Amino acid sequence: MPAIRIWLKNPLAVFTANDLDARGGLVVENGVIVEMLAAGQSPSLPCDQTYDAREHVLLPGLINTHHHFYQTLTRAWAPVVNQPLFPWLKTLYPVWARLTPEKLALASKVALTELLLSGCTTAADHHYLFPDGLENAIDIQVQSVRELGMRAMLTRGSMSLGEADGGLPPQQTVQQGQVILDDSQRLIDTYHERGDGAYIQIALAPCSPFSVTTEIMSESAVLAEKLDVRLHTHLAETLDEEDFCLQRFGLRTVDYLDSVGWLGPRTWLAHGIHFNEQEIARLGAAGTGICHCPSSNMRLASGICPTMDLMAAGSPIGLGVDGSASNDASNMMLETRQALYLQRLRYGAQNITPELALGWASKGSAKLLGRSDIGELAVGKQADLAMFKLDELRFSGSHDPLSALLLCGADRADRVMIGGQWRVIDGQVEGLDLNGLIADHRQAAARLING
Repeated sequence: MPAIRIWLKNPLAVFTANDLDARGGLVVENGVIVEMLAAGQSPSLPCDQTYDAREHVLLPGLINTHHHFYQTLTRAWAPVVNQPLFPWLKTLYPVWARLTPEKLALASKVALTELLLSGCTTAADHHYLFPDGLENAIDIQVQSVRELGMRAMLTRGSMSLGEADGGLPPQQTVQQGQVILDDSQRLIDTYHERGDGAYIQIALAPCSPFSVTTEIMSESAVLAEKLDVRLHTHLAETLDEEDFCLQRFGLRTVDYLDSVGWLGPRTWLAHGIHFNEQEIARLGAAGTGICHCPSSNMRLASGICPTMDLMAAGSPIGLGVDGSASNDASNMMLETRQALYLQRLRYGAQNITPELALGWASKGSAKLLGRSDIGELAVGKQADLAMFKLDELRFSGSHDPLSALLLCGADRADRVMIGGQWRVIDGQVEGLDLNGLIADHRQAAARLING
């Protein structure tokens, strides 16, 4: 059966993440971009379908590099609305320990659907809760990703340092090191896809310095090297974490990272707020990536990631929405807007442009995940893209379409394509009963909170 060629013709505006000219649109065939057209150009070969994009702003599919899907069940929960990270976690851990396979499936599907509707085509999730009955949590997430036709980096998280041994999480949420490593190996062997066009990938992700042992950190690094997968964890999110590292290990966070074999280009870190100049230089020299999570950092009053200093040192920067109990949305466009504004407070309006923020959300995020086939619009890249209309009241009177997406608060894509397949059409996820999903998810959230 011959491949279908699709011309997305003459978009209103286009952001390619690489300065290429695509004002005439682009041609998709076999799930990849095969032509980029300048203004006035037509495809070199006839196309089977032409989509008139003159009302759309065209972007690469956005890439979310840090999330906790299960937390969609505990959004805006009153007891933690005004708490900083450590008490926030201590209050929520016992609730999260009641997660079941059914609840996790619903939570994951809601998070992924919300991301997809915001123009996100690839999502990384950091799942570290495996209470009794939820040993196959990552397998459940794989199914949710496949149902929506998205790409995902599912990280096999872990907690191995419970309260009894000086850690933060309750004992019923921690696992033994060998159990963690064996399951990590199983998941990589079963699901991890390699090369361009991969849909499901697995990374290893011990949760944080205050919830895992040094042994599981070191052994995860060895396993990741052996199996050639990536490493992910939370680091330098709060000053409480820094104090914990100093008291328990006698080391600051980056020294600790180095001591367990994690300081390198295989690693990307969530948050990365509290680094000094020397630590920023070391992270940059090592090529270690940082996922900026502005909404969560503001909600928990954790601080502001030094993005431009990290970039100047050599660290790639991407974006993540973080968990839906500290954001509390799973929306990559809103997260990109928040990054634009929060980083302007630190570096000035002239230095943090809409194009820079969109670059973090696309090409920068792709680099964090070790991928060069997504995150930008160019010949040979995967046909992952998002298209936005500017026809709502909020955009009336706007002049620069690309800037309007962020400055006027775009939050929902009109069309989303992944691997050449339309997954969102006219603002709706193809084949999804959204009202039914919301009803089931609300019921599951109420049951989780009420025990």
